[in-house]
Amino acid sequence: MGRDGVECIASATQLPAIMKTATFPSLRVDPELRDAAESVLQEGETLSSLIETSVREAIDRRRTRAEFMARGLAARDETRRTGVTFDADDVHAELAQTLAAARATLQKKSRP
Repeated sequence: MGRDGVECIASATQLPAIMKTATFPSLRVDPELRDAAESVLQEGETLSSLIETSVREAIDRRRTRAEFMARGLAARDETRRTGVTFDADDVHAELAQTLAAARATLQKKSRP
């Protein structure tokens, strides 16, 4: 019963947006793989939630890799277009200086 004693029936379109609406195809695996997956489940975790998390993480890794590759190819094209290059030793030295300065700043901040 809902508020004021009136029974409430929600249609599927009224359910929260977090409601799952699709499924992955069934996946046949060796019993050893299923056993291994079940052996690493954390407290309260289900095999389905492990699989969903794994798929989400794989999607994120693949998107990140694709973006990284796109940036690298764009940088290569820009270098070919402009002819401007930087010596790796110079870049490493500049990065080392930046890192040393950041560490020094953190050490100063952590002192009482």
